[in-house]
Amino acid sequence: MPHILIADDSLIIQRILSLTLRKAGYEVQVADDGQIALDMLASGPVDVLIADLSMPEVDGIELLRRVRADSRHAVLPVLMLTASGQEHDRDVASAEGASAFLTKPASSGELLATLERLLRCADPKDTPRILVC
Repeated sequence: MPHILIADDSLIIQRILSLTLRKAGYEVQVADDGQIALDMLASGPVDVLIADLSMPEVDGIELLRRVRADSRHAVLPVLMLTASGQEHDRDVASAEGASAFLTKPASSGELLATLERLLRCADPKDTPRILVC
């Protein structure tokens, strides 16, 4: 069962995503900000990280930078899920190594299809690279 880590400071979004993902058969952990997500990444396996752009302490872009800089997680699929539909935000996330980008509110179908695509593309035998598929 794939393990998803959600980094989002909105309790409502955490609950909606957790419920949707658990119903689809995923194991889910939740972090209120990027620093907590980094701590959780260090403590156990994660198959996909879903991160909001706007969070306290460590925001989504800084979280993404730190994940990509850590050799243990450099190729971890990272889905940026944010209320910002700004093209600039998408460009920055892409430049920093985001694997995918969805704008809230994303439908559960769109979210699950994106996660399935990221998991299908992630091949642990691949040479280290940033996953964008």
